[in-house]
Amino acid sequence: MTTYDPETALVVADVQNDFADPAGSLYVAGGDRIVGAINEEIDRAEHGGALVVYTQDWHPASTPHFKESGGVWPVHCVRETWGAAFHPALRVAGPVVRKGTGGEDGYSGFSVRDPVTGEQGATALGAMLAERGIRRVAVVGLATDYCVKATALDAAEIGYETTVRRDLARAVNLNDGDERAAIEEMRAAGVTVEQPA
Repeated sequence: MTTYDPETALVVADVQNDFADPAGSLYVAGGDRIVGAINEEIDRAEHGGALVVYTQDWHPASTPHFKESGGVWPVHCVRETWGAAFHPALRVAGPVVRKGTGGEDGYSGFSVRDPVTGEQGATALGAMLAERGIRRVAVVGLATDYCVKATALDAAEIGYETTVRRDLARAVNLNDGDERAAIEEMRAAGVTVEQPA
């Protein structure tokens, strides 16, 4: 179980209506059922003096990230819409890092990638954690096989001691076995994947 202190950050990934509500355009099965437990983890993190940061997909209405323009995904998390808003039951108690704002693929909380050119850019998250002297990162939220995985892999590559709470994340599983493969990839990269009893 993650121990929270002022050198630890809890990153809450993309607990937004389009992912976490059954009416969302890209609903992640079970996403709505972990919001209460994520709130409890936020409370634990705050009690320990940790930084709590939220990532938020914030796409323009038209982007090559979406299937209709050549991408993989249905239209989702279009900025200023219900789908892009955080799930109403989520307690938002810290800074928010928006990603995909210029139409990029925004899987990781740390980086975005142009879906056409492949050019990468940084979000504000890395500088925010460095400024706070963070050494450890815990990641929860949606989805295990995409944004949680990408955020955790980037955190580990930067050099943070990184943990993912499997019980506080849910997977898209676009293909059978995606969640299992994501967990194996994260562990191979040095990420601790916890499954508390």
